Amino acid sequence: MQADFHYYATYCAAYLAGYSHKEALDLCYSAQMVDCLTKTFLKSISATVHAATSQSQAELVDLKSDITAIQDITRIWSSFHFLPKDLYAEVPHSTRTYRNKYRLICGPNGRLLKDTVELAKDRSIQAAGIAMHILADTWAHYNFAGTPSLVINNTDNNFSEIMEDGSVRPISFKHSPGASDDIENAVFNSTVFNLGETNILNLGHGHAGHLPDYSYIRYKYMPAWDNYRECLKDNPSDYRKAFCQMIYAMKYLRGEVEVFELDTYDEEAIAPYEEKIMAILTKRREDASAGWKAFGEELSGKEIPDFDVNTHVDQYKNALPEDRDGTFLGKYIIASLSQKSMITNKIFRSGNLLAGFSIEYSKKGFAGIRDYFKIVRESRGVKHE
Repeated sequence: MQADFHYYATYCAAYLAGYSHKEALDLCYSAQMVDCLTKTFLKSISATVHAATSQSQAELVDLKSDITAIQDITRIWSSFHFLPKDLYAEVPHSTRTYRNKYRLICGPNGRLLKDTVELAKDRSIQAAGIAMHILADTWAHYNFAGTPSLVINNTDNNFSEIMEDGSVRPISFKHSPGASDDIENAVFNSTVFNLGETNILNLGHGHAGHLPDYSYIRYKYMPAWDNYRECLKDNPSDYRKAFCQMIYAMKYLRGEVEVFELDTYDEEAIAPYEEKIMAILTKRREDASAGWKAFGEELSGKEIPDFDVNTHVDQYKNALPEDRDGTFLGKYIIASLSQKSMITNKIFRSGNLLAGFSIEYSKKGFAGIRDYFKIVRESRGVKHE
């Protein structure tokens, strides 16, 4: 997904869930920030790089393809963008190596989603925003994994778009980094095919280009993980479910709903706006920000400023070292460390080492890793207001 959904649509969902305008802005900023909190950004504000929730293209290009780099990539992308649906999925007649990669395939309504939303309960607005980014991406990144793998993430080149009238037209791909997709002629950018099993070009949905990120498109393709059998992806339907599930999840985070249940959606909240929401989701365009922004401002009667990654930087940099955890970005860093630690530990406990080794900080306490002391403090009840 892109800023149109992670920022503007998340604002709309937060407001419909009962958050105030100010709370909804903080929450949607936190959701979008997941795509921006790279090690490069964290170094620029003198914060721990272990809180990274994303990696820039420049960072990925500079990485080696050794096990340490693969584990670092997997910790970030599986924790925040490609949340595994089933870490214990049965994969008959497969090797352990293949099975571990298969079990990292992203999908909605998995156990880790429940863990993610529950982790954000009674914590900061930043934690709520991070959880909503992850929830939304389980729908957009369905069937791809947050670890570099040719045998999982590769696709056949035969893609086809299903038009509104039911007709089907072929999709073609080009390899022009930075160039715009040609939506009208169904020509999209994608990564170049690479035979290296763990080459960075085989991370996530690179071979499918931006198709998973566009809410309007319905398409068929053949993924490697399913032996190149035809798979249907209906983005308008999936994005609608993501929106309804976010509203429900945020009502849980606010205390309006007592228990967060999987496969549950707040259809009632969107009923008065169904036609408007579907019009935004199905309009053929690369960026639906304008539609979601207008809808959000209609809901609240307030202006939604454009996302600015540097909004809270000065507050963090100007704070005394002992006060930084209490700033907006300080709380964000704690929330990101907590999420990454939790998911990495879940993957490790399943017997899968692709995300590296992990311990349960909430149970074991401080284990000598300075950057995670913030998590330990929070688990002991030392929180910043």
